[in-house]
Amino acid sequence: MREEFLYYVWQYKLFSNPNLQTVQNELIEIKKTGVLNKNEGPDFLNAQLYIDGQLWVGNIEMHVKASDWYLHNHETDPNYDAVILHVVWENDAIIYTKNNDPLITLVLKDYIDESILNNYNSLLFANKNWISCENQIDSVDAFLIKNWQERLYFERLEQKSKSIEILLKESKLDYEAVLFQLLAKNFGLKINGDAFLNLAKAIDFSIIRKVAHDQTKLTALLFGMAGFLEAEIESEYYLNLKREFNYLKHKFKLVSKPKNSFQFFRMRPTNFPTIRIAQLAALFAKHQNLFSKIIHLNKKDDYYKLFSVNIDDFWKEHYTFETTSKKSPKKLTKSFIDLLLINTIVPLKFVYLKNRGEFTEDTFLSLIQEVSSEKNGIISKFLDLGISSKNAMESQALLQLKNNYCTAKKCLDCAIGNNLLRN
Repeated sequence: MREEFLYYVWQYKLFSNPNLQTVQNELIEIKKTGVLNKNEGPDFLNAQLYIDGQLWVGNIEMHVKASDWYLHNHETDPNYDAVILHVVWENDAIIYTKNNDPLITLVLKDYIDESILNNYNSLLFANKNWISCENQIDSVDAFLIKNWQERLYFERLEQKSKSIEILLKESKLDYEAVLFQLLAKNFGLKINGDAFLNLAKAIDFSIIRKVAHDQTKLTALLFGMAGFLEAEIESEYYLNLKREFNYLKHKFKLVSKPKNSFQFFRMRPTNFPTIRIAQLAALFAKHQNLFSKIIHLNKKDDYYKLFSVNIDDFWKEHYTFETTSKKSPKKLTKSFIDLLLINTIVPLKFVYLKNRGEFTEDTFLSLIQEVSSEKNGIISKFLDLGISSKNAMESQALLQLKNNYCTAKKCLDCAIGNNLLRN
């Protein structure tokens, strides 16, 4: 038994008998269950109860065992002085208030419907499945799942917005600078994401603005700051970048990063950090006010056109500075741009519109629902269970569901878990 289950039953009044009675044989009528407290202190705040006809206003504390009150040292904590009811699963001790009166106590297991308890036990404790409800999830109404996915998606956006707000604060609300940092991180993908973000943060965006009109200068700046221009390579292109960077380094008093922070091992050549840096430079050289452009676009195809950029000719025949390769344009693919939409552009637009008070769900969802669903192990496993993902909004929602609810066994906080518990 977990305390979370007691919260759940109390909050939704899932009692088998509405005539609640304390261990002191006092009748309880719930006027307000109170507000679930997710911070320190009693579990429910500002509850209103009629106890033997007398209205009580205060807080409620819940424990699996009554003796947990002393185990958690609540008797010495003034935050618990206003507790008007102690709700327990097992009443194994008498708890006294500071006035030496027994604390009014309700034993909840005497009032829980057996079917809900059985559903709870079977869902959370009786299996070792990939997700707790995998044998029952196909019985849940599709409309309920769809609505829950929308809520999960916005919950995921809210989580992502926290790191974006930090970057905005650091940049003094410079959305162009934050876009550069976020795009850089996503150009690095999972393996090089942190290295790319550190690269972007190491360059004051005012310098990017000053050199972005010249693709060679911007390319030299990025490669130089990433530590790729410190070798002795006899290539006209390489030596030109090196000269440009040395000039910029002296002019702006720059300190470059070590090259070994970028990984090539077990990566596809198209994802080599050298190629991604060249593409990033080409993008910001072509669009010097990129954020002001993306904020007004609402169609996926418009983003495909915006992100269609040409890298330097050198990189069309190279994956690294040292070796040549078969010629290819090495443009940003639609699938890669989809990842940028999912992980950078849409979350940043969400923060921007919300901060301006211009956010509307329906308009906002239209873009992310145009983007194809992600493909990974979690999405494939849900598909095996009959839960398909038709677009990026749904795939992001399923990732949120698995990582934040299923893995943590937070079935009581999940709309699907709630549905199964009550049936």
